[in-house]
Amino acid sequence: MTTKSNVRPEIQQLRERPSAQVVVVGGGINGLGTFRDLALQGVDVVLVERNDFVSGASAASSHMIHGGIRYLENGEFRLVKESVTERNGLLRIAPHYVKPLQTTIPIYSTFSGILAAPLRFLTHKQGKPKERGAFLIKTGLTIYDTFSREGGSVPRHSFHGRRKSLATLPKLNPGLKYTATYFDASVHDPERLALDVLADGLAAGPHARAANYLEAVGAQDGGVLVRDRETGDEFTITADVVVNASGPWTDLTNAALGRPTQFMGGTKGSHIVLDNLELLEACTGREIFFENNDGRIVLIYPLKGKVMVGTTDLEADLAVPAVCTEEEIDYFIELVSHVFPTIPVTREQIVYSFSGVRPLPRHDDTAPGFVSRDYRIVPGTIAGLGDTTVLSLVGGKWTTFRALSEHLANETLAALGMSRTVATLGLPIGGGAGFPTTPQAERDWVARYGADVGAARASALLHRYGTKAAFVIDAIAGWEGEDAPLAAAPEYSRAELDHLVRTERVAHLSDLFLRRTSLAFTGSVSIPLVREIGEIVANALAWSPNRRSEEEDAFQAELAAAHRVNLTSGDGSEAAALR
Repeated sequence: MTTKSNVRPEIQQLRERPSAQVVVVGGGINGLGTFRDLALQGVDVVLVERNDFVSGASAASSHMIHGGIRYLENGEFRLVKESVTERNGLLRIAPHYVKPLQTTIPIYSTFSGILAAPLRFLTHKQGKPKERGAFLIKTGLTIYDTFSREGGSVPRHSFHGRRKSLATLPKLNPGLKYTATYFDASVHDPERLALDVLADGLAAGPHARAANYLEAVGAQDGGVLVRDRETGDEFTITADVVVNASGPWTDLTNAALGRPTQFMGGTKGSHIVLDNLELLEACTGREIFFENNDGRIVLIYPLKGKVMVGTTDLEADLAVPAVCTEEEIDYFIELVSHVFPTIPVTREQIVYSFSGVRPLPRHDDTAPGFVSRDYRIVPGTIAGLGDTTVLSLVGGKWTTFRALSEHLANETLAALGMSRTVATLGLPIGGGAGFPTTPQAERDWVARYGADVGAARASALLHRYGTKAAFVIDAIAGWEGEDAPLAAAPEYSRAELDHLVRTERVAHLSDLFLRRTSLAFTGSVSIPLVREIGEIVANALAWSPNRRSEEEDAFQAELAAAHRVNLTSGDGSEAAALR
């Protein structure tokens, strides 16, 4: 039986006032960005997400904020221009999570692909794989640089011959002829950036409300019927505009609301994370971005002391959970051996894997790699929602989420008869506001906020949360009892995690391991850590012993099924990839 005491506060708020001007369905980065934008305009807006925030397609990214050099071959010049502009913008408004990323392309021929590329450009068919040679890559990078001239956030590209390339990156395949190096950007903590976007929206005022684990399941009484997946309770939220930003599941959401559509045709992308010190050192801090011999664009990317390898681009079936397969792992191991032939890579080095479905438009016989990464907004109505305007988002990517959200918010405002009052262009996101960008500025920040936790801890928290670390430090200082590092993960502390649970709408143990922290990504999860954090979460959320045990078991099952990681028995001191 559901009682008021076990209903989450955010759900109770919605039940008490089940109406809004706008309901956004989908808590991925584009839904969150639209929610933030509308909230800043003063719009009465509600966001509902059937799982945890940023747990779907947005959680399966390649951790890149990039202009999309390969989109040039698709002729998507508008998207490249927008992507480069937004990349440069995110470097400024989210400097706590978005950093310049030096990227090197190994090249094995001079003129290969010159004839094949125009054919691919004109037909968008994959055809017989043909790698791109130095001439074609040089041409593409020169065009790419022209898109980056405004803003000047990253250097121009450089080209080097075999000798200089191998002097810089001696472990590269000696069969290469050239390397091309350019700069894009990385987002080391995409989930945390998304949570900052959500927090910005909620901070706009009580007119902005959001709930995770609240699923849109139908249309009823002229509104969106939602189900609290924690209690099973259902109620209806009415609105003037419904924004369907549910990514790959856009058609499924429309069908649930009563309007079947066939907008989407997402492709699956997988990644693995390796604990391989030799490979990490061979990358020298830069991403290796290249074309494999099957024509796919893939990457080897040093991140958080590990090396991420990805990604595939396969046809996806939404009825089947996206999981990195044995075949994909074989593919990743083979491609690393092609680029770094003397560095052994084994399955035993895999500490984490993840897979997701890109929210791409339906593409029929167009090869997956040539499906447009651009987006469009499709307006419509649904009989069960009466006069409510429904805006369906088709497509979208991490890099352009701010611009996309601005476009989607503008169309929503037009439907409401309202005008924009706040610009998000150049507006800092979350802990990016006031983030110190010079060593001296960082020392000044640490000196100001480090009295309660020490300089080293304050610096670590600053780089983990941006300037919002000040709130974390206040929570640690005010925590009842004495704070202590976690025994099984001393880079985090008990008070810090308690603060995340209480302020970031954690509902399940997996929310904390997979999205509020990097513990799972870096292969740091162990059975003792699950138990240690399980105790912290249980205390914060008043879980019973049975509920805590169920949560610990459920998280371990999810880690094994979705991420191919099986926690070892015995002393539980390490995690091992499932093979």
